[in-house]
Amino acid sequence: MYHTKERGSTIKTYAYCRVSTTEQNEDRQLDAIAELNIPNIEIFVDKQSGKDFDRPAFKKIIRKLRCGDLLYVKSIDRLGRNYVEIQNYWRRITKDIGADIVVLDMPILDTRSGKDLLGTFIADTVLAVLSFVAQNERENIRIRQMEGIASAKLRGVKFGRPKKALPKNFAKIVKAWEQGQIKFKEALMQTGLKEATFYNRLREHRQKEHKH
Repeated sequence: MYHTKERGSTIKTYAYCRVSTTEQNEDRQLDAIAELNIPNIEIFVDKQSGKDFDRPAFKKIIRKLRCGDLLYVKSIDRLGRNYVEIQNYWRRITKDIGADIVVLDMPILDTRSGKDLLGTFIADTVLAVLSFVAQNERENIRIRQMEGIASAKLRGVKFGRPKKALPKNFAKIVKAWEQGQIKFKEALMQTGLKEATFYNRLREHRQKEHKH
């Protein structure tokens, strides 16, 4: 979608979407943006945490934005979840670059209108509140994840890669190696283990034998 500027140049319209992980789906944001008839080439998507603005798609938009251009986002938390940086980039886009921002879920955050003192004050206040909510939710999510992990560990849930199963004849292979019947490389090949893992599992194996 393009609008003609007074000096003959064009105002370009962009849209930005963000989800926190590759498993999450951005369709809800794209569906809302589809109604704006923005060319696909001008729609940018990041699949990355909103904790900061070090994101490839967002950086591209910042490089492309010019005075008078327009940027759409579905909601403030899609822009980011860092209280200070949301406001810093909002000012950078609207003041330093001179582009406009429209937040679809919060019509009052439309910098094309309400540019008088009262309108600016209201928009800045709403922005500050929503920025706080966005970061607070991110921190709550992180706390819930940490609590969930701690709770799972108490229940005996193991995290990380599961141990590779030892061959049933591991003791026989170890004995053959210790007696010089096979070389160490052959022992590794038969067990399918790397050297460090072999020694770790050998130590566990001997501890079990010692207990019995």
